Amino acid sequence: MTTTITKILSGPLSMFGAKVQIAALEKGIQFELTMVPFTKDDAYEPRHPDVLRINPVKQQVPVLIDGEVELFDSTQIFEYLEDRYPNPALWPEGIAGRARARQLEHKSDEVFFPNVIRLFGLQNDMQSAPAVAACTACARYYAEMEGLLATHDYLAGRYSFADIAFYMACIFADRKGAAMTDATPRLVAWRDRVRDRPAVHAVVEPMMKFLASQGRGVPAFLQR
Repeated sequence: MTTTITKILSGPLSMFGAKVQIAALEKGIQFELTMVPFTKDDAYEPRHPDVLRINPVKQQVPVLIDGEVELFDSTQIFEYLEDRYPNPALWPEGIAGRARARQLEHKSDEVFFPNVIRLFGLQNDMQSAPAVAACTACARYYAEMEGLLATHDYLAGRYSFADIAFYMACIFADRKGAAMTDATPRLVAWRDRVRDRPAVHAVVEPMMKFLASQGRGVPAFLQR
């Protein structure tokens, strides 16, 4: 049986908005999706009034509106969705297992992804010291995740929010020149498993079509 929330506000190239959309679809939640205005300069202009009202300081998507509940930040929205719609669960069972998965989701956003952000604007200067350092840091993180997959198919044991978060970060890393390689075969296989989930495909395919419509590169593993 499906359940319904009011609205998710995202953007056509919002990695964090895509995380929330995927989570909602995985849980079978029906929602109204609003894509806020987006310019060719990667600016979300003009700012959507609901985004300004609910997230006035950062003025960023995603934003969730569910009755009287109004939230921003993908991780906070993850937690709300898990409490509000506990089945199917997207955190592992057990306090320790959930803690490990939450740590992985946090590291994806706050440890791995900042290296990708450093590559923005450096695609024509990938041999520069900042670009090389960022790519090296990404490769080091890939190796760490490869180790986690030695005994199971997903980062925290079973499929979870941690996988959603890191998968989306990997797409942006690939786009910016820090793709994973055959040095991490288990991680490549994990990426393909996540890619092929219906909820993930439903969110990522429109994003890739948007990229292609603007003449921007689409990662090779998503060109099918």
